[in-house]
Amino acid sequence: LLPAEAEALVRSLQGTELRDTGGQGWLQQHECVEKLNMHAILSASAGQEQLLTELLVTYAKIPVLIGELISVEIWKHKIFPVLCQLEDFKPRSTFPIYVVLHHEASIINLLETIFFHKEICESAEDSILDLIDYCHRKLTLLIARSANRQTVTPAVLVPPQELQKQAETMEFEISLKALSVLRFITDQVESLPLSALTRMLNTHNLPCLLVELVEHCPWSCREAGKLKKFENGMWHVVPPEDQVKMTKLDGQMWLALLNLLLSPECQRKYHFDDFNKSQLLKLRAFLTDVLMDQLPNLVEMQRFLSHLAVTEPAPPKTDLILEQVPVIWDHILKKNRGKWEAIAKYQVKHVFSPTEEELKLQARRWAQTYSLDMMEALAPDKPRCRVCGAEAAKRCSRCRNEWYCTR
Repeated sequence: LLPAEAEALVRSLQGTELRDTGGQGWLQQHECVEKLNMHAILSASAGQEQLLTELLVTYAKIPVLIGELISVEIWKHKIFPVLCQLEDFKPRSTFPIYVVLHHEASIINLLETIFFHKEICESAEDSILDLIDYCHRKLTLLIARSANRQTVTPAVLVPPQELQKQAETMEFEISLKALSVLRFITDQVESLPLSALTRMLNTHNLPCLLVELVEHCPWSCREAGKLKKFENGMWHVVPPEDQVKMTKLDGQMWLALLNLLLSPECQRKYHFDDFNKSQLLKLRAFLTDVLMDQLPNLVEMQRFLSHLAVTEPAPPKTDLILEQVPVIWDHILKKNRGKWEAIAKYQVKHVFSPTEEELKLQARRWAQTYSLDMMEALAPDKPRCRVCGAEAAKRCSRCRNEWYCTR
């Protein structure tokens, strides 16, 4: 995007009402989010994301993005189940439903890309509490999915049935991105509001939650005797020589733990009671020499845990704290409580029964947004030859799908 285009897109971002989810105005905003998301990925890969960061901070749009994230999550769990039970809910296409589900993925992906910067985290202001709560809910879902060793069916049931698997996969990927966002938030513990730190450490007990993640490792599994790991949006079979290699997700998890356990401010506030102490000491079994060679900072954690094992930590200071509550979540729930069925009926009539002409128009708009060249630029891996697997520079001119290296 040109600087003027990026600025126009950022300025156009605004909060939407829950009942307008999936409507024409909402879809236009989703296009803006998607374009900013792709722009952020390409800019970050080129080390040029400063302009977008400045625009989002200058126009105070981070709380708006977090508000949209929470709004879609509430829609999924409150409106959609009611929508599916209505007799007259017979959408002409699953496309509008799928876009609503994808909206959450687009926003969390954008936040993951930009939250690396301290000024972005600070510009979230009070909405950071909502984002912390959101990440906590997603990590809890991850742990439940892994503890059962099966896919946890989300609250969203997408008609027709063939989209159900896509919805489950999307929920899994969103949860993984929430882990990255949480790690970037913990990078800024020194500059976070007191209420945010208290919420992470004592309300949600994130250190113990992360210990659960270390134990279950949801992005790793064994199938038919082979180790598979989830990375770059796909499950890969890991060759024996790489099985002890740390993935990006492993790194995010350990860095978040380092930030929450070794920060002086966190150590002062965290309740090191018997339960928390026993949970944290489980980490010692995972701190192998191979792991610490890949992330040397873990030596400090090993030293901290050894000290924790033989000492009784001082009880946390009992300061008087007026705890804030998540503003966005509470506001949306209070405003729409008791209206779930009315909103669902409104959306059946005005949103999820598009005409043939409306579907064609929207399809043309998305074709412009998701061009093949743009998607190739965003792909993490270069295309490979369909026959020999070598890096390929040519693509079939008929199907536009298969790649090859030579004729």
